[in-house]
Amino acid sequence: MAEQKNQQVKEQDVNQLLKVRREKLADLQNAGKDPFQITKYDVTHHTADARSLYEEQEAKLLAGREEVNLDGLDEQQAREAKKADYNERRTIMDAQPINVAVAGRMMFKRVMGKASFCNLQDLEGRIQAYVSKDSIGEEAYAEFKKSDIGDIFGIKGNVFRTMTGEISVHATEVTLLSKSLQILPEKFHGLTDTDTRYRQRYVDLIMNEETKDTFRKRSQILSSIRRFLDGQGFMEVETPMLVSNAGGAAARPFETHYNALAEDVKLRISLELYLKRLIVGGLERVYEIGRVFRNEGTDARHNPEFTLMELYQAYTDYYGMMDLTENMFRTVAQEVCGTTVVPYAEEMIDLGKPFERITMVDAVKKYAGVDFNEIKTTEEAKVVAKEHHVEFEERHVKGDILNLFFEEFVEEKLIQPTFVMDHPVEISPLTKRKPENPDYVERFELFIYGREMANAYSELNDPIDQRERFAAQEEAFAAGDDEANHTDEDFLNALSIGMPPTGGIGYGIDRLVMLLTNSPAIRDVLLFPTMKSLDK
Repeated sequence: MAEQKNQQVKEQDVNQLLKVRREKLADLQNAGKDPFQITKYDVTHHTADARSLYEEQEAKLLAGREEVNLDGLDEQQAREAKKADYNERRTIMDAQPINVAVAGRMMFKRVMGKASFCNLQDLEGRIQAYVSKDSIGEEAYAEFKKSDIGDIFGIKGNVFRTMTGEISVHATEVTLLSKSLQILPEKFHGLTDTDTRYRQRYVDLIMNEETKDTFRKRSQILSSIRRFLDGQGFMEVETPMLVSNAGGAAARPFETHYNALAEDVKLRISLELYLKRLIVGGLERVYEIGRVFRNEGTDARHNPEFTLMELYQAYTDYYGMMDLTENMFRTVAQEVCGTTVVPYAEEMIDLGKPFERITMVDAVKKYAGVDFNEIKTTEEAKVVAKEHHVEFEERHVKGDILNLFFEEFVEEKLIQPTFVMDHPVEISPLTKRKPENPDYVERFELFIYGREMANAYSELNDPIDQRERFAAQEEAFAAGDDEANHTDEDFLNALSIGMPPTGGIGYGIDRLVMLLTNSPAIRDVLLFPTMKSLDK
């Protein structure tokens, strides 16, 4: 009962504070000073630029100047000596003032009679501003004192260092650019509730510098990938998101309706089949970075819409994709993190060493003690599965059960970068068979910290074999596998025209960002992750 009463009192206090903010806005509007009528502000520097400029000039103008000697001085004399030294340094620096106009959100304010301090936060950080009545005028200062945490200001002035050593802006003009009518989280605790952080990412970005840094790095990662691939002669392209046949992956699609065509369509689940059409068309190296949509649940590694990067290269195979992947991961880590050894959870992931390469059969033999080379039939595989308590469905065949063993006993053991090669043909409908062993295909998945980071093939370019694979997928769908691929006649027509030997690979961009930012969940690297509506 007492807790409920305290909550009611808290809500009443918040409502009163919100009311006061709106009243302040009304007063400004009635005085003809509506901040929402301001259309622009000429920013000359970000806060970090202002700070670095001052430090550079300080090093130049005060070079060789020794620290004040306080030996033998009592406390009063020491204070006076420090003040005199500060004034001398200030005089030297003020002779060549650094004038700036910065803008950002006020995150802290301390009013002290005729002068106040506040902290202004912009994209690159925070800087303190010294605001005094003598410098900006009595009326402007009175208005500034009424401002609230969260208000957005433009501040003009010159940069200086306070006696306590903090680089600041001595304001000569203060302009309220936007009035905050909502209350930010309490500064010492920030925004820690994860559900609110994901739903109100804009508040999370304001309150948590590490969140802002994560998304800066995400942007840098994408830029680095593009630079790397462009340097390798790849062309960035775009392919349809609304498709009649969502293929290229084992996933359930979202469905919608196209009113103008009176047709049901699907949101793409991968980029593969259209990119391969471009290889047929003679675009020998193509890639796309884009959103794909899979009608599945959410957890630490899955979001229904996510960013996928796929690339295809003519005249190479899955070994070529392994070499490209190793080089790209190293390059991106070095450019974004400054190192190829990155922390993730309790591990240090070494992207600088050659990635391990192991077949799926050998991996299962190593970690589960079962050699699928000695298992000849599906019936034998099911017996072994029961002995090892591996659950399977009646429709599953030997290749499916091998994959189930891998998922059960191997995945979580693969901490350092590992290419798992040569998957069974049953789970790889778009991949070229191994000539020496047609039960397996030239495919690999890259695992880091027990998570799949990439999936690559020597692409199947035989249209007859591809049609048979599609037929097997249709049978699987009829048997209850609602993630099976469907026959794509136009893609088969493209293959019939002729596709050269090709290597292809898909990368989950979000998981790569998770790795390089040491983020535990995919929602931490998506600006606006999928969330259930609060009114549901």
